[in-house]
Amino acid sequence: MFELNDRVALVTGGSRGIGRACAEALAGAGAFVVVNYRSGEAAAAETVAAIEAAGGHAQAMGFDVAVMDQVADAVSAIVKQHGRLDILVSNAGISIDQLLLRVKPEEVSRTFATNVEGAIWCAKAAIRPMMRKRWGRIIHISSVVGETGNPGQAVYSASKAALIGLTKTLAREYASRGVTVNAVAPGYIETDMTGALNEEVRQAIVDQTPLGRVGRPDEIASAVLYLASSEAGYVTGQVLRVNGGMYI
Repeated sequence: MFELNDRVALVTGGSRGIGRACAEALAGAGAFVVVNYRSGEAAAAETVAAIEAAGGHAQAMGFDVAVMDQVADAVSAIVKQHGRLDILVSNAGISIDQLLLRVKPEEVSRTFATNVEGAIWCAKAAIRPMMRKRWGRIIHISSVVGETGNPGQAVYSASKAALIGLTKTLAREYASRGVTVNAVAPGYIETDMTGALNEEVRQAIVDQTPLGRVGRPDEIASAVLYLASSEAGYVTGQVLRVNGGMYI
């Protein structure tokens, strides 16, 4: 099950955390994985090395998803080198957490440029080669807070909710071309982003989660692997919640 032999995948923000786990899972299933990074070149190289050590195939590629021309050039280079792009995992994202009254205009712009515009530019570039093959998988990494909201995360929550709207619209636009578009909405996952939380906040999160723990990046990657596979060929426009029961 979930074999991706001969498929080519692009994972944005693939150098660490959920992105790295997704890159490793896709490569483990047989895909050639392009690991995108913006500034973490060393971490991206480590991800590629780990994939290759496990018998997979990958390469690192630096570009900023918030810049449309950089995204277009990167996807063009991938297609020129490999002849195709089958899977896009839009994972790159940032979070600037504070109450709305303290939010600065540039923080809103930065968050939406990466989290929303980045996903739009990546999808825009990837859809054309997918349509040519009449097969494609686009998977957006949203968040539980995009559906529930969360105090102190007005801008981040809004950006992750926007990805759900984008997912549903693209699913309708490109289903007839063999391209499925879905989102995965993680709960609180053990990453660098959540690792900065103090113990009191962390315990409060665990208390709100019926499974009684924080999730792992590989548990998100497993959901992404399913949606990227042929087995999920009749699934599109959906939000797959991987949140330990925090939001049902």
